Amino acid sequence: MESWNNFQIHLRNSDNLKNTIAGAGAGCVTSILTCPLDVVKTRLQNQGHRITEPKLGHKNYKGTAGTLTRIWAEEGIRGLYRGLGPTIYGYLPTWAIYFSVYDHLKIVVANKSNRSQDNVLVHIASAMGAGAASSILTNPLWVIKTRFMTQSERTAYHYRNTFDAFATIWKHEGLRGFYKGLTPSLLGIVHVAVQFPLYEKLKISLRPENGEPLGTTSILIASSASKMAASIVTYPHEVIRTRLQNQTVPPYKYLGVTHAISTINREEGWTAFYKGMPTNLFRTVPASALTILTYELIIKKLNQL
Repeated sequence: MESWNNFQIHLRNSDNLKNTIAGAGAGCVTSILTCPLDVVKTRLQNQGHRITEPKLGHKNYKGTAGTLTRIWAEEGIRGLYRGLGPTIYGYLPTWAIYFSVYDHLKIVVANKSNRSQDNVLVHIASAMGAGAASSILTNPLWVIKTRFMTQSERTAYHYRNTFDAFATIWKHEGLRGFYKGLTPSLLGIVHVAVQFPLYEKLKISLRPENGEPLGTTSILIASSASKMAASIVTYPHEVIRTRLQNQTVPPYKYLGVTHAISTINREEGWTAFYKGMPTNLFRTVPASALTILTYELIIKKLNQL
């Protein structure tokens, strides 16, 4: 009981701890609810030009509903939740790191630049810094998650679980294997640089005139609109990242970000950079709204302790 009381006291006095708990909890809830759509999006992103598939005796996935139906028919419920383990392992530290660093950087950047914490430049700098920190620290888990979600009888890799994937990648690819796709992930920081400043602006514009806290509806509107805008603007980096992360056996088809861009554009056209985007919007917009809403609600509860 004494240790719990000490924890509550520490929690009340530590915004960083509150941000960490709220971010981790929000990420965990969202990842469980949206995993099937994440699997669909990843498989659509990963498949190349149509002519490369039939010789293997397999047809390409087609659309969100078609891909969901096919995975259910061929692999059952387990197929729709491939990668859930590393996704949860990944989201817990990702959101915990992101929200903690983001809120801390808002204070630091505002003080250093003599600007308000509500300033858009402060939001952009804080979002990019938090995005870079979480991407670098958690990239190994996202590599494993991507491979699990695309794993089938066609792939060169067959991992039994997250820990087996760690051991196998370390043995055959070394440290470098865990950081495949990091460059496009860092380029994707532009995503959070669009999303979170826009979210903060929308929260201000939706704030009640009487000074009361934002309601649930306002939070959902702000988070959904900001996530949709950011997803549309930055989506191509996800396709490139997925392709790079799934390369396991040399010689590699894509030799880097610029080579991947030119190869995909030459073989599949510019529309290939938006494969799976409808699924992504269908998944990420409500997922982001749910994540941020859960985060705000957990923070509110923690502040009441």
